[in-house]
Amino acid sequence: MSEPAAHPGPLDGIRVLDVSTILAGPLVAQILGDYGADVVKIEHPTRGDGMRGHGLDKDGEPLWWKMISRNKRTVGLYLGSAEGADVFRRLARTADVVIENFRPGTLERWGLGYDVLSADNPGLVLLRVTGFGQTGPYAKRAAFGTLVESMSGFAHLTGQPDGPPTLPAFGLADSIAGMAGAAAVSMALYRRERDGAGQEIDLDLLSPIMTAVGPGVIYADQLGIDQERTGNRSNNNSPRNTYRTKDGEWVAVSTSADSIARRVMHLVGHPEVIDEPWFATGRQRARHADLLDEYVGGWIAQRTRDEVAAAFEEAGAAVAPVYRPSELLTDPQIRALDMITTVDDPALGPMRMQNVLWRMGRTPGRIRSTGRRIGEDTDEVLAEAGLSEGEVAGLRERGVIR
Repeated sequence: MSEPAAHPGPLDGIRVLDVSTILAGPLVAQILGDYGADVVKIEHPTRGDGMRGHGLDKDGEPLWWKMISRNKRTVGLYLGSAEGADVFRRLARTADVVIENFRPGTLERWGLGYDVLSADNPGLVLLRVTGFGQTGPYAKRAAFGTLVESMSGFAHLTGQPDGPPTLPAFGLADSIAGMAGAAAVSMALYRRERDGAGQEIDLDLLSPIMTAVGPGVIYADQLGIDQERTGNRSNNNSPRNTYRTKDGEWVAVSTSADSIARRVMHLVGHPEVIDEPWFATGRQRARHADLLDEYVGGWIAQRTRDEVAAAFEEAGAAVAPVYRPSELLTDPQIRALDMITTVDDPALGPMRMQNVLWRMGRTPGRIRSTGRRIGEDTDEVLAEAGLSEGEVAGLRERGVIR
């Protein structure tokens, strides 16, 4: 169980309005909330955020929602009505950050553009998350992570050389953008500390994953070549692959450092290749991957996963098991650092989930609550924004809030 932090998180005192949906925007807000921000999740009062319907549930409780909306208070508010837009504008006056991922022009159509919000609150930071950005010929296209994973070069590089381009089995582009968005908001807040002014941030899903994919663009520009799929091998070093063990498990081996490559070949009983001129650099070794994979794969196939891991550790070489999610729950390193921690959920009791992303010595993050039900904190949040009990009751009667 995560213990309460001895000190407030680094974002203590920062208020965030999260009006975004699947997936990057909510992840930005989750990260900010993990590090102390007061995050208010604003959802449609009847439908809620589409994230509630993503993934598996237990006893009717959506499990992914429990994680992605942790540390957030929830408000059910219909922004598409004049009354709802007015309530949001009042809430934004009390906020430091607003996170949205509507199609470009939607906030403006509701009378909630940055010109309006910043006139009320000059220090406001508005993070706008879209597939392709706020301007340009693709700006108003519908976009999901799958599309930018395809366009970024990721799918082109992923999979076996003779197989199709391969997409990830999870929200990769959204997740990378979510972490990038948290950094962007933090930079904007730091700048505001110096000059007092907020700003708009235009975050598209494509840019972060294009950066993560690596040097393909500069290779195409400077050398006129496109990288191709190499499966689990690499053009930059060898041996580098996944290998099956005697007990039917899998391990991954990497030799990005030349010294590690030498240790691996000593371990698997083929030190003679170390003296070959082509063994001197990773790029040259990659051209002899068939031979090196035969040596390494043959040695690993005669041993269990535990035996392989022990031998590699003793030799100072680099190996890791190919884990199923359930195996993460028992790994000793993950347990030692509390990378997966236990939190209490009001409906389901103790549950384990990924902990905060980094460990800060003086102002640590922590999980204070799991994702809550639609509108659970509406009255409390609106009262903080100055709405009277009568106003709140009227808005509820008219279906503007829940």
